[in-house]
Amino acid sequence: MLAPDGRVIMISGANRGIGLAIARTLYDAGYSLSLGARNPEALADLTSGWLPERVLTARYDAEDQETHRQWVAATVARFDRLDGLVNNAGIAETVSVEDDNDELLDRMWAVNVKAPLSMTRTALPHLRRSGAGRIINLASVAGKVVYDDGIGYSMTKFAAVALSHATRHAGWEDGVRCTALCPGYVATDMTADVETMAQDQMIEPEDLAEIVLTVLALSNKASIAEIIVNCRDDVMF
Repeated sequence: MLAPDGRVIMISGANRGIGLAIARTLYDAGYSLSLGARNPEALADLTSGWLPERVLTARYDAEDQETHRQWVAATVARFDRLDGLVNNAGIAETVSVEDDNDELLDRMWAVNVKAPLSMTRTALPHLRRSGAGRIINLASVAGKVVYDDGIGYSMTKFAAVALSHATRHAGWEDGVRCTALCPGYVATDMTADVETMAQDQMIEPEDLAEIVLTVLALSNKASIAEIIVNCRDDVMF
């Protein structure tokens, strides 16, 4: 198991939901964190009382790749190392096979696929130097099974799973391991309007944070390619 002391983890979309839970859990476990959000001021409440030498906040706009480069550069300049990347930020829009709405579809591709790819490309040289670099991509059960006609979101999450496998192959010889975390419904703002399941029956963000904590601590000899987490008895799995 890898000890957290001194290890630096970047988390996108850390200001709410799953990202917020992951940040709290990793900080309490002893990791140093670089937290990205479109509005860094939204991270102030989260980091209040944290040791300043163990935390950096920065602007991360999924659709602006210059912010990706600036964030990684600032992280390495501050901590002189980078050991992990959690690509958490994402959006969900409804686009079916018959919808002629390329604007929504393109935005989901930009945020859910192209942004994690950009972050991976930018962070990978530093993760290679770590010797035990870790990348965790927040995908979805929708990246494994298509449940309804909302194919646009599912397409991006299938791509996020593919990116995870490709990243693991690319960084393997240098100790980089990549995991696609594929949850079902999670009780966050994103699922507030879901009518088919009550939020008190959904996965808690803190449960996913504990999984991330475990994956980050595994040795190079215990690589987990995908983790499917569900809140219902799904006949597809």
